[in-house]
Amino acid sequence: MSTTPPVLAAELAQAWADIQRYHSELPDLAAPESLIGESSSACGAELSFERLLHEAVHGIAAARGVRDTSRAGRYHNRRFLAIAEELGLDHPEEPHPSSGFSLVTLNAEARRRYRPTIERLQRALKAHTVATAADTKRSFRGPAARHGSSGGGVRVKAVCDCGRNVRVVPSVLAQAPIVCGGCGKPFRIPEGAEVVAAVV
Repeated sequence: MSTTPPVLAAELAQAWADIQRYHSELPDLAAPESLIGESSSACGAELSFERLLHEAVHGIAAARGVRDTSRAGRYHNRRFLAIAEELGLDHPEEPHPSSGFSLVTLNAEARRRYRPTIERLQRALKAHTVATAADTKRSFRGPAARHGSSGGGVRVKAVCDCGRNVRVVPSVLAQAPIVCGGCGKPFRIPEGAEVVAAVV
């Protein structure tokens, strides 16, 4: 099995399609590769089928026009929980003070239903982990890796040659250049840039 991110992205897309078979109102996953290496403390840091199903809850909420979170997406409310239960996720405990019902887990029925999908995705994730763990410190892995940002609200200052600056999630800047409207040159992250939490 290839261990390149495009293969993992394809496996994520297939797993998403498997969820759509049971929940036809779930929108298509526009960019499965965006989940690779991204994390959110509110939605779960580790990429897994359970996390993918969690994201599917947000997808269905969006399709229905349901506001399932508050506090800048951190607090998952009872509307989130109701849809999560439809998809086979449970939250047996009281809501967390800051993230609400975000820490949902697969119930036994969903685990049985998606067993082949879960196993296939776990193999792809394991292969991806092995491939990325083989990177050395001398390997160039882009701004997101250098600055330790995983997209969960951490920003760094990016600057352009004319002196303007913006706060940006490094993994977003790594996807494509962000061009300054003043001088037309791309923003870049200087070495040793200060990492700050986003204001939410």
